[in-house]
Amino acid sequence: MNQPAEQRQTTGYEEARKKWQDDYHRDIGDRQILHNRSGVPIEPLYGPRTDPGGTHLEQLGLPGQLPYTRGIYPTMHRGQTWSQRQLIGHGTPDEYNQRVLQMIDAGTTAISLIPCNSVYRGNDCDEIPLPLLGTCGTVVNTAEHMDNALSEVDIGVISTAMNDPSPFTLLSFVLNVADRRAVPWQQISGTSNQSDYLSHFVANHMFFRLSLEGARRVLLDQIAFCRERVPNWNPLSVVGQHMQQAGATPAQAMGFTLCSALQYGRDCLNRGLDPDDFLPRFTFFFDISMSLFEEVAKFRAGRRLWARLTREQLGATTDRARRFKFHGQTSGADLTRQQPLNNITRVTAQAIAGILGGLQSLHTDAYDEVINVPNEDPARIAIATQNILREEAGLCDVIDPLGGSWYVENLTDEMEKAILVVIETVEKAGGMFKAAESGLVQRMIGESALAWQDRVENGEQKIIGVNCYRVPEDKDNHQVPPTVRPAKDKMSAHVEQLRRFKADRSQAAVQQALTGLARAANSSDDNIFARVVEATATGVTHGEVIACLRQELGFGQPLIVD
Repeated sequence: MNQPAEQRQTTGYEEARKKWQDDYHRDIGDRQILHNRSGVPIEPLYGPRTDPGGTHLEQLGLPGQLPYTRGIYPTMHRGQTWSQRQLIGHGTPDEYNQRVLQMIDAGTTAISLIPCNSVYRGNDCDEIPLPLLGTCGTVVNTAEHMDNALSEVDIGVISTAMNDPSPFTLLSFVLNVADRRAVPWQQISGTSNQSDYLSHFVANHMFFRLSLEGARRVLLDQIAFCRERVPNWNPLSVVGQHMQQAGATPAQAMGFTLCSALQYGRDCLNRGLDPDDFLPRFTFFFDISMSLFEEVAKFRAGRRLWARLTREQLGATTDRARRFKFHGQTSGADLTRQQPLNNITRVTAQAIAGILGGLQSLHTDAYDEVINVPNEDPARIAIATQNILREEAGLCDVIDPLGGSWYVENLTDEMEKAILVVIETVEKAGGMFKAAESGLVQRMIGESALAWQDRVENGEQKIIGVNCYRVPEDKDNHQVPPTVRPAKDKMSAHVEQLRRFKADRSQAAVQQALTGLARAANSSDDNIFARVVEATATGVTHGEVIACLRQELGFGQPLIVD
């Protein structure tokens, strides 16, 4: 007890390093030592052997240890690489299924379903003009549609992400399919990838289905339901991507995202939920821009801040509850219609930033994604990009390879300061719910978007093919793949099938289920999402669920700010 402070700190660091070594060998075993092409052996982790001042342990720690600056797992990508979660959505459920099976064969280890805009808007396909259907996502309106979309996909093994705003009908369809296939709900894993209604309200007005308060209620019901009955599902994905795509800076996007997560955490606490139980299932979804080192620092700073905020603001007591798990998507906002093949290089740089930043799953955009739904060949290149970075580039050899860089560590500290400024601004406004409701967040994003556009237009920010290194605008130089459109006959047949389905089902059962759903919406003692699952199992469609809840909880109206 009488050790000098400096010696005690050094001992603490050495103990932490010994714990990391034990955890690393427990998880990874005695693997063959890696060498580079020149024969130089590669250690799994680099850093100081001692820490006399205690600053390294406090600010960086070790992988898998608080404050998680260097990663949330002891082995990170050296032990288990990121999930390749490609976002897929096109045409009918059968067409989606064909593409997703191709993706699995090509190396995708987790799947995602992007629904048609008609689904995002809360409509069934028999309510929408045929030419608008399936052009940028899959038309899924019933449990039968989901069953077809996931045909030959082992949903008890493969993780799925449903791009599914409240009231989460796509997840209800997945659970209906699990029942049909006798797959226990405890085996279903994945994420409600668009459950963050605040980001929709701020940045994606077209996805905003229910009133703010209505969406708040349904999300809390879904979180409670999943914690009890679908324990391996992540009911919340807090989406910084929407903010950054709308024009927020990387620091702002991280700050707003952490504010949203704090809001959701406080709402869960008010619901009586245990932070050590619900926080491990909070996930995050971020855009990865072309600013490579800034993005790396954004993720390292965000991870460190979340570890602190969960303890100080939400009362988390376990290390697991303080982990910052995130999915990254290469930024479509950085892709260009001009010289689209250049986008392959852009996507590669963005992917490297996300990997070095410590992501848990990754979507790489196809080079034609700025033009249309990816064609098959561009989609394969997008997957191959991840495979090449994982298998050939050596990015998985070392944990946090940029850790200790004077530039990266200083930038991480500066990004943390910038993020904290955003958080303090939002907290002073009463938290993220009130800040979004008042338009504060929208105004801040708008100002940043305009500032960036000014930089591009005056040439201060170079965009290859747009404001510099341009080439003549002709087909040969564009090299634009053909636009993908759903087959008209297939989509027409799909719509007709839905009409027959609606006519042939038990109308009495449908009405009873909708009555129960409406009753739940007006009762604090019932769980709305549980009734959604029950309703869709009886044949209630996506559009009917939305219409019912809009009637009871209010229609979501976008906020227009000056």
